[in-house]
Amino acid sequence: MRRSSFSPEPDCAIAQSLGVIGDGWELLIVRDLARGLSRFDELAGSLHISRKVLTERLNGLLDSGIVERSAYQNRPTRYAYQLTPRGRALLPVLVALQDWGDRWLLGDGTLTGTNAPDEPPAQRLQELVGRQVPYVALRSTEGTTIDVVDAGARTTVLFGYPATGRPTPLPDGWSEIAGATGCTLENRLFAGRYDEFAAKRIAVRGVSTQRPDEQQAFARAEEIPHLLLSDVDLELAAALRLPTFRAGGYERLKRVVLLIDADRTVKAVRYPVTDIADAVTWALDG
Repeated sequence: MRRSSFSPEPDCAIAQSLGVIGDGWELLIVRDLARGLSRFDELAGSLHISRKVLTERLNGLLDSGIVERSAYQNRPTRYAYQLTPRGRALLPVLVALQDWGDRWLLGDGTLTGTNAPDEPPAQRLQELVGRQVPYVALRSTEGTTIDVVDAGARTTVLFGYPATGRPTPLPDGWSEIAGATGCTLENRLFAGRYDEFAAKRIAVRGVSTQRPDEQQAFARAEEIPHLLLSDVDLELAAALRLPTFRAGGYERLKRVVLLIDADRTVKAVRYPVTDIADAVTWALDG
């Protein structure tokens, strides 16, 4: 049995939560399920974990209602695993842990909206090249919920940005956070070359953790032609392990540009983004 000596306090939500997902393997399984890994062998290969331990942890997550499974093969029966709504509700916890680790364990504790090319978050993003983007549907400025990858486009440009500052004011000290400013300019530059992207059958989609109504107000005020997507529940951040920083009370995406093929394969990543205009040209030429 897992953690047989652990008896969580009955009236403490933190202790009760740790009784369910307090084991490191369980959190890493949730992480990999969010990334789109769904089969037992995929999880075992990613985690480098014994089949016995993986089975125990998956059974615990199934019993806790965090994971569900469905058969994709008979004789022998093999299962695919996925997060339930209860499991997906853990994604902001994972992203917060990643942010804390990036800043305080892998970094020097500095609050920053970007990273150097040789820092772990940048290396993690480069590892996305050649990998598949799992299906993630987010609320858009059209008022609909859509997949982050445009199936009808030759390429999807997906750029993450911290926040636009309209209509909601940016937090105090925002301009002092390295890499945080310039999001309105970024959207204007993509908007200014929208027809060129469309002529090449390249879809442009910006994503931030702002609310859909905030993004819609900004898109109307700035006449933004490309879609803006709202990752308020941090599903995309968790799926791609995008770097974030906490400012103004919640997680913000760091600025990154991804080029994704029609088959959902990431073909290029631009991070860190130090020159916004150059990054827009790079995306158009990619």
